[in-house]
Amino acid sequence: MTYTRRNKGTCSRQTTVVIEDGILKDIEIVGGCDGNIKGVISLCKGMKATDAIEKLKGITCGFKSTSCPDQLALCIEEALAQA
Repeated sequence: MTYTRRNKGTCSRQTTVVIEDGILKDIEIVGGCDGNIKGVISLCKGMKATDAIEKLKGITCGFKSTSCPDQLALCIEEALAQA
């Protein structure tokens, strides 16, 4: 399943995840801090979707109430809810 979500409250604009059998197979985040985004994607690819949510949800960025990793967790949650 491929799911795309428009991000809110971050420099990144959009997150797309591909989940197969509960595993994150591919992730694309448009915008944001290039190196950090690449790192988060690299760490999360191949991870169980539920484990990624647990690790990423609630992370903030500076004064913001969310972050790119938090938005990724929200995207994964929404994708799993659609399945």
